[in-house]
Amino acid sequence: MIRICFVCLGNICRSPMAEFIMKEKLREKNLEENFLIRSKGTSEEEEGNDLYYPAKKVLEEHKIPYSLHQASKLKREDLDNFDYFIGMDDSNIKRMKDILKDDSKIRKLLPYDIKDPWYTRDFETAYQDITKGINNLLENLK
Repeated sequence: MIRICFVCLGNICRSPMAEFIMKEKLREKNLEENFLIRSKGTSEEEEGNDLYYPAKKVLEEHKIPYSLHQASKLKREDLDNFDYFIGMDDSNIKRMKDILKDDSKIRKLLPYDIKDPWYTRDFETAYQDITKGINNLLENLK
């Protein structure tokens, strides 16, 4: 089983979007039983909060199912629970390294930063970038 944790700042926009997009792509390929997919944040500011409404809306527009989500912060203990930690931007990557104290499992979803739609308000571009990154990730995992 391949265990992947997507990571962003607050765990209410980009990383849970990535989690649900990845789960749907795996379901479509009948591969969901081969993977464990979760998401976390590098900050505790949103801990316990659900997926942000505009993120839900963009997932609905693209017919990506999602479930109740509770934001949680990445912890050092998570290092043994996942094979890959996939960050959305350089700031996430830096914080992930600080938290995990090990960068051997840390990757960035795309070579460029996926801008935080909490600030940009551009959830569609975030969705497109995340989907592109997940498609690349799935190709590389074959």
